[in-house]
Amino acid sequence: MEKILLRNIDAPDSHTLAAYRSRGGYRALERALREMSPERLIEEIKASGLRGRGGAGFPTGMKWGFVPKDSPKPKYVVCNADESEPGTFKDRVLIEKDPHAIIEGTIMAAYAIQSHTAFIYIRGEFSFGAKVLEKAIDEAMQAGYLGKNILGSGYDLDIILHRGAGAYICGEETGLLSSLEGGKGWPKVKPPFPATHGLFGCPTVVNNVETLASLPWIIDQGAARYAAIGTEKSKGTKLFSVSGHIRRPGVYEVEMGYPFKRFLEEDCGGVPEGKKLKGVIPGGASMPVLRADEIDGVRMDYESFQAAGTLLGSGGVIVMDESACMVRAAWNIARFFAHESCGQCTPCREGCHWMEKIFRRIEHGEGRKEDLDLVLSVSGNIMGNTICPFGDAAAMPAAAFVKKYREEFEEHIRQKRCVVLAA
Repeated sequence: MEKILLRNIDAPDSHTLAAYRSRGGYRALERALREMSPERLIEEIKASGLRGRGGAGFPTGMKWGFVPKDSPKPKYVVCNADESEPGTFKDRVLIEKDPHAIIEGTIMAAYAIQSHTAFIYIRGEFSFGAKVLEKAIDEAMQAGYLGKNILGSGYDLDIILHRGAGAYICGEETGLLSSLEGGKGWPKVKPPFPATHGLFGCPTVVNNVETLASLPWIIDQGAARYAAIGTEKSKGTKLFSVSGHIRRPGVYEVEMGYPFKRFLEEDCGGVPEGKKLKGVIPGGASMPVLRADEIDGVRMDYESFQAAGTLLGSGGVIVMDESACMVRAAWNIARFFAHESCGQCTPCREGCHWMEKIFRRIEHGEGRKEDLDLVLSVSGNIMGNTICPFGDAAAMPAAAFVKKYREEFEEHIRQKRCVVLAA
């Protein structure tokens, strides 16, 4: 498979402008500014079938198309580089190894909606990545790819790098915008949507790092070529972060529709030390876990994962072998979400801590037989009852662990100890 997103990362000094240009970097931008109107650029991305890679999977070109062309207000593009999902580290690779692909993609997105100010909102803990991006922005500015009259086209754009302060909730687009405006990172009620009422109340497009980094290849090689990769509804390639009980962890670029079991066993080397696979989370900690016997026939695309009862999410594949305690795993994830809830919505604020408390007492031998149904009840009352998807992100894995591994939870409660680690 031809690499699209990881094509540059192994090149010497891949983070520099010289190395990026030597491999065709900014050629797509030159073509877009020279040959394509903003409207045609949007149509090209629509034709490619590219969907947002941050987790939601919404069609990118359609998202751009919602921005009003005749708005008297300024328009903004925001690159969401606040990668905080446990188990996900794909964007970090692009930020540190191929920052100019992100910048070139951001410029093209801004040109498409005629924005003249763009922001890159980067996770606060990514201090090294922020330095790499800042230097790359300076290089692009000095080379005439940013600033006034870019490449003689008459188009102007400035990119501002903004570091977050370590809040997971700011990965949600409206929470990110609240933070960028200088307020608490609290998500906003939708509608209205950012496309019409976003940053500072102005039309705004928020795209993930991976989404924007895909754009240069699509414009350079053509939408039709990109659309020929993957499945009917899931086009192109996707980055997957693989961690846990696996021989070859890391970031992989995979063609959409690739067999999931084959990926784990052949590409990633399978579970080490002769142990058996017990479960795998395919899209980051906020996605429902799959048992080992549920991955047969599953393919790595939006539709196949959904049909299997989980979601592709951000592509954070967390592998767990038979030595993993699923009660402890559920508690660990619940503890994360309880800590990261912004507290704006009552179901999430109260429910996340409630679920964490239940899992903690089961893990510490204080569980009660009614606790498992209580987790399902609490998670069910969170789902769909919060302003943003954070509540669902906390509730889905909690419910899935209980449903998929109920016998293990019941044994913990009966024996008042961890039955896996004691075996």
